[in-house]
Amino acid sequence: MPCPPAKSKHASFVAGERVSVMLPLPLGGAYDYRVPDGLTLAVGDFVTVPLASRHITGVVWGVGEGQVAEQKTKNVSARLDAPPLPDTSRHFVEWVARYTVCPPGAVLKMAMSVPAALNPPRPVTAFALAETTPEVRLTPARQRVIQVLSDGPPRPATELAREAGVGPSVARGLVGAGVLVARSLPQRAARAAPDWRCPGPALSTNQSTAASALKAMVVADEFAVTLLDGVPGSGKTEVYFEAVAETLKRGRQVLVMLPEIALGAQWMERFCARFGAAPAEWHSDLSQAQRRLTWRTVAEGRKRIVVGARSALFLPFPDLGLIVIDEEHDAAFKQEEGVVYSARDMAVVRARLGDIPLVLASATPSLETFENARAGRYAIQHLPDRHAGASLPDVALVDMRSDAPSSGRWLSQTLLDAIKGTLEAGEQAMLFLNRRGYAPLTLCRTCGHRLQCPRCTAWLVEHRKVERLQCHHCGYRARLPKLCPSCDAEGTLAACGPGVERLAEEVRERFPDARQAVAASDTLTGPRAAADLVRSIEEHHVDLLIGTQIVAKGHHFPMLTLVGVVDADLGLAGGDLRAAERTYQLLYQVAGRAGRAERPGRVLVQTYMPESTVMQTLVSGERQSFLDAEAKDRRNAGMPPFGRLAAVVVSGRDEDAVDEAARTLGRAAPRTNDIQVLGPAPAPLALLRGRHRRRLLLKAGRDVNVQAALRSWLAAARVPRSVRVRVDVDPYSFL
Repeated sequence: MPCPPAKSKHASFVAGERVSVMLPLPLGGAYDYRVPDGLTLAVGDFVTVPLASRHITGVVWGVGEGQVAEQKTKNVSARLDAPPLPDTSRHFVEWVARYTVCPPGAVLKMAMSVPAALNPPRPVTAFALAETTPEVRLTPARQRVIQVLSDGPPRPATELAREAGVGPSVARGLVGAGVLVARSLPQRAARAAPDWRCPGPALSTNQSTAASALKAMVVADEFAVTLLDGVPGSGKTEVYFEAVAETLKRGRQVLVMLPEIALGAQWMERFCARFGAAPAEWHSDLSQAQRRLTWRTVAEGRKRIVVGARSALFLPFPDLGLIVIDEEHDAAFKQEEGVVYSARDMAVVRARLGDIPLVLASATPSLETFENARAGRYAIQHLPDRHAGASLPDVALVDMRSDAPSSGRWLSQTLLDAIKGTLEAGEQAMLFLNRRGYAPLTLCRTCGHRLQCPRCTAWLVEHRKVERLQCHHCGYRARLPKLCPSCDAEGTLAACGPGVERLAEEVRERFPDARQAVAASDTLTGPRAAADLVRSIEEHHVDLLIGTQIVAKGHHFPMLTLVGVVDADLGLAGGDLRAAERTYQLLYQVAGRAGRAERPGRVLVQTYMPESTVMQTLVSGERQSFLDAEAKDRRNAGMPPFGRLAAVVVSGRDEDAVDEAARTLGRAAPRTNDIQVLGPAPAPLALLRGRHRRRLLLKAGRDVNVQAALRSWLAAARVPRSVRVRVDVDPYSFL
C-alpha cells in the first residue's frame, strides 16, 4: 500500500504566497494560484479560483509547485465559509486516484458532491411575540398561535402553524398586525441525536463474545479489520451496534455502509429501537436539501453517525472512529461508472489512513475477505447459531429434469404442493426469481425476430403491468408493437421466459385467494415504498411474496417459513470469474429468509444442475469446502485474490474509431513474464447506450504494480479524443 503524502510544512499561507488548488475536474493535477492581499489560507480550505472564463470551487492542496510563471499566476478569488477538507480525506482522495488510475480531481468531485453545502446555511425565519402587543381582534385561531409562542421559543412558520393547528395565513395576519415579529435563527438539525446510553437487547454467549472483541477494537483506537461472520438470523447487526455505541460514547463519528440503504427499512427500525433516534442517511433518494444539511453537519462534526451507500465513504468526516460494512460481499459496493472502485476495498484504505477499526459483516463473506482472514490480516468473529434458538432451514433441491412444470408454467409440482401446505398452515411463502418485468425476451413466432434495444446489445424486457418494453442497461423504453418489426406479421410476438410479473400471474391462477406482493427495484421506488411493503409483510397482510435479489438482504419476517427459488441456475451462466461464488452467496442469503423465528423453515431450490458444486453446498451446508474449492481453482488460474486483473474498456460512437483505438492499445500492451494482456475483443455488451465497446484484460501476478503498468501502457498509446478509455482495476463485472 503506498504511503500517504506528507503534510504541508505550511500551517498557513499568507498574501503573495503560492498555493496549489485541486479542482473537482478530471485534470492531471493541482493548479497554482496566489494568495491575494487580506486573505490567509490553510491546506484543506475550500476556495474559488478563476479557470479560463469561469470561477471554480476547489481545495487548497499544498504549496504551489511553480509550474506557472509568476506573472501568469492568478489570485485565489475567495475562501468559502466551510470546514476545511480533513487531511485524511485529502490523502484518501489521492490514494483512490492512484489505485484506480483516475485523475485526483475526478475523485475529489465525489468528496465535493454537494457544492451548495460549502456555503453557510441560510438562517431560518422564525416568529416570536412582540414585546408590546397592539390591540387587535383575537380569533380562536389567533389565540392558539399566541398560546404556543407564550410557552416556548420562536417557531418557523410551518412549525408554528402545525403546533397551533392553524393555516399559515393566521401567522401572517398577526405579523401584519404587529403581534408577531420575525427573527433569524441558525439552521438546525430537525432530529434528535442517537444516544449510546440506550440499553441494547440481551445477547447470547456467542454474541457477547463477538461484541466484546469489537468494543475492544474501538477502545484500542488503531487500524484493525474484523470479519463478523454469522449465519442469517444470528444477530450480526446487534453485535456491531455494540461497537457503534462504544464509538459514540467516545464522542467520535461512525459510518455504517449498506449495499442498498434505500431498502433498509427494517435496519432503520432496529437502529432507532437501539439508539432512540435515527442516524443521518446518505443515498441517492435524498433531496438536495437533505444532502446539503447532512454533508455540512458531517463536516462540522455535528452528525455523529451516518448510514449510507458506497458514496458515503467520501463524506468529509473530521473525527471518524469506526466504519462498518454490512453485507460486505455484495456487488452493489462496486461502482461501475465514473471513478470505478470497490467501496469495501476502499473502506479498508480509509480505515488505515485514519488509523481506525473496520468491521466487515456477512453471512457469506467474499473469497477476498475470507482469504485475508485466513492469512491473519483480518481478525474474525464467528456467530454460528441463529438467535433465540431458531434453527437454520432445511434445503432441498428440485430436479427440474424430472419434475418439470407444464409448458408456459414455471413452478414444479413439488414447489406448488409446498406453497399450498404453507398457506393452509397460515404461514407466509416467498418465491425468488432474479428477473424483473414480465419476460426477458420477446420474439416473433413467424420469423424468429427478437426485440432488441437500439442502443445496447441487449434484449428488451417486457413490463406488462405498465405496457412497455424496457432496456435494463440504458433505460430505453418503447410500446410493444402490434406487428413484427421484421416480417410485419400481426399477433405473432410472444413472451419468452419468466420475470417476476409473469411468475405473479401464475401464482394468481394457482392460488387466487392468496394475498401476494411483488418486490423488485422497479416496484419499490424508494425508502417509503420499501418500508410500507415490509410493514405489510410483518403485519401478515401478504401471504406470498415474489421478489428479486432485493428480498435477499437482511429482512426478518417471523411468519415466513417457505422460500422457493424458481431458477437457481440463472447466475451460473456467462463465464463470470465470480459466477459460482455470487450464485452461492445470493441463494444462501435468500434461503436465510426462511424460518427465522419459532416456526421452522424450508427452502426448495429448482435447478437443472443439481449435481453442481453450488447446489450441493446449499444442501450440505459445507460452506468451507466450497470456499476451499473456489480458492484452489482461482489459485491455479492465477485469478483474484491470488492474482491481479485490470480491465481497459474502449468505447465511442464511431465503431471504426473504437476498433482502431483498441488495436493501438493492444499493440502497445505490456508483455512480460508477470503480465499478460488479453484482447482486444468485443465486450459482451458490445453496444451500450449507443457506444461501441471493446475490452482488453490485463492479468498479472499478485506482486505486480498493476497501476504503474497501466499508466505506462496508456501513456504509450495515442487514442483520439472521440474515444473514451476507462480503467477498471479489480473488475467485478465483465460485461
